Amino acid sequence: VQLQASGGGLVQAGGSLRLSCAASVSIDGIGIMGWYRQAPGQQRGMVAIISNLNSKEYAPFVEGRFTISRDNSKNTVYLQMNSLKPEDTAVYYCYAFGYPWGQGTLVTVSS
Repeated sequence: VQLQASGGGLVQAGGSLRLSCAASVSIDGIGIMGWYRQAPGQQRGMVAIISNLNSKEYAPFVEGRFTISRDNSKNTVYLQMNSLKPEDTAVYYCYAFGYPWGQGTLVTVSS
């Protein structure tokens, strides 16, 4: 499966972005999908994950600012990010349990 992440860009602090992850195959059978991020000099870490039963989990730093969702009919997972902070600057990677990472999308938040 290929995971195509998009939607990153440059935004001012307090702004919003919506990331999309389109899979090349049906995601109906993929139990867990989500988003991870990696800032320069840091390890890749979980941002948000969602199960195929729509159970969601967020990293503590999200603090209610982000919302993950999945549309199985479109084989796509989304991450709506609001109230962005400069410390959210990172490359965001789409995650699908049991499959290789896709390419990331860069999010840059200016102060």
